[in-house]
Amino acid sequence: MSFQFTHATDDAKRIVSLIDGKALTTAALITERTSANLIEQIGAAFIGFVDDIIMVITFIGELLRALVYACVHPRSVRWGDVLFYMKRAGVDGLPIVSLISLLLGLILAFMSSLQLKQFGANIYVASLVGVAMVRELGPIMTAILVAGRSGSAFAAEIGTMIVNEEVDALAVMGFDTTRFLIVPKVIASMLVVPLLSLYASIFGILGGMIIGVTGLDLSVYTYAKQTMDSIDTFGVVSSLIKAAVFAMIIAGIGCQRGIQVRGGAAAVGAATTSAVVSAIFLIIVCDSAFAIILYYIQV
Repeated sequence: MSFQFTHATDDAKRIVSLIDGKALTTAALITERTSANLIEQIGAAFIGFVDDIIMVITFIGELLRALVYACVHPRSVRWGDVLFYMKRAGVDGLPIVSLISLLLGLILAFMSSLQLKQFGANIYVASLVGVAMVRELGPIMTAILVAGRSGSAFAAEIGTMIVNEEVDALAVMGFDTTRFLIVPKVIASMLVVPLLSLYASIFGILGGMIIGVTGLDLSVYTYAKQTMDSIDTFGVVSSLIKAAVFAMIIAGIGCQRGIQVRGGAAAVGAATTSAVVSAIFLIIVCDSAFAIILYYIQV
């Protein structure tokens, strides 16, 4: 392939004379790569999975070290930021948690009443809704909602700071980024999510009471008395502990995904999605482990 420049000015000719003409006619050194085969894709996915586990374990170690330091030196915690994130993760989430929990209690009571009516056991709808909301559905639904609202926000916030090199600037100024950015979010989440879980359980029971009073001919006192008889202290305490663990998972995974961001706006979006999906997956796994552990503790 040959070419030539025509009608070029003297300045343009001097610049072109500096270019090796042979280099322009040679083929590209890097050929276009074909798509990887199945074995390569599986291997790449496995390597990425192992790398992700290593990074998560490393992050957990740094986070635990920072939390222990915060417990020993409480004045080092940015309590103003803790209160700010408590408002964002807790108070701002009350409307959606109330609505979802109320509807969940309504649905649970209505569907269970269809079966219990056949045996004349309408009264046990209150027990079913109360136990289900306090022990399982309250904590797990609250955790999923917080993961969608706050976990994604944590990942996007830190990811944007990474892209804008604000985290690097903090490190250059001598700040411990884990203690400065992540610890306030984790502490705030662990304080408000158990309260949100208890709040969600109350609204779920209220939703079940609406069905019990309007559709099952139960009085408010009868429904409340049956609910109180079916809920014990162990169930409430285990529910709060579960919610606190879920909160730590949500905040930790959200911040870890944000720290991993490398690139631009697309990387921030990918990290946000990964934070929500990973948090929900770990919540389900952790809840399964809690179910087994609590069963054997009770037995």
